[in-house]
Amino acid sequence: MSSESLLSFEGLGIHLGGREILSPTSFEVARGEFVCIIGPSGCGKTTLLRAAAGFVQASVGQIRRNGQIVQRPSREVAFVFQDYTRALLPWRTVEGNVMLALEAADVPVAERAGRVQKVLETVNLQAHMHKFPAQLSGGMQQRLQIARCLAQSPDVLMMDEPFGALDAMTREALQDELSRLVREQGLTVLFVTHDLEEAIYLGDRVVALRTNPTPEQPSLAAVIDVPIAHPRDQLSVKEHPEFLRLRRELYHYLGHA
Repeated sequence: MSSESLLSFEGLGIHLGGREILSPTSFEVARGEFVCIIGPSGCGKTTLLRAAAGFVQASVGQIRRNGQIVQRPSREVAFVFQDYTRALLPWRTVEGNVMLALEAADVPVAERAGRVQKVLETVNLQAHMHKFPAQLSGGMQQRLQIARCLAQSPDVLMMDEPFGALDAMTREALQDELSRLVREQGLTVLFVTHDLEEAIYLGDRVVALRTNPTPEQPSLAAVIDVPIAHPRDQLSVKEHPEFLRLRRELYHYLGHA
């Protein structure tokens, strides 16, 4: 992992509807780092992620990406939504959905087919390129959304509970696939999840947020390193003493205590 900062949250605070959703929060995401954000419902996880993507404006403070203040959405940021059924265009094939990212980026027509083929091979969907989203399983649809994001060649991949609607086995398979892609392609990921084990399994660091911030207890509750080597696997990592220690340490930030 590089020590070069890609994202910098500098006293970011967000008010919506007259309510403080996120009190001034500061942390950094290094290039090539996988940072997971956890916290109970209503703590501002998704709002923070959307602000980082330029969809929501800061009320106080700022976010910098590559040293530049984030003020609007950018093609340098790819956003993976939880609801893949709405994110994909149902009238376009697998190939056509990935092609959409290249069309938006004005990639020369002669280069598009080769780039689509390559990115579909990356997520193991090349055999399904002529199918429509409705013909795919939920896990395959989410892989397709990830493929479309990868086709952008983004600086950072932002993911909002992308596996929350999937069954346990599919979720674990996609966690492993995402982890592989991150290491192979040197991706930087900011990942929101309500699943504590998912955050520890995937993340290099975990950012814990709390609800109803006050000056004594601000939104940012903790930023914790995950010192477990990669590659990780579902069985041995979740029995690892450090995994269990982190799970205990982070548990109460989800509102269980």
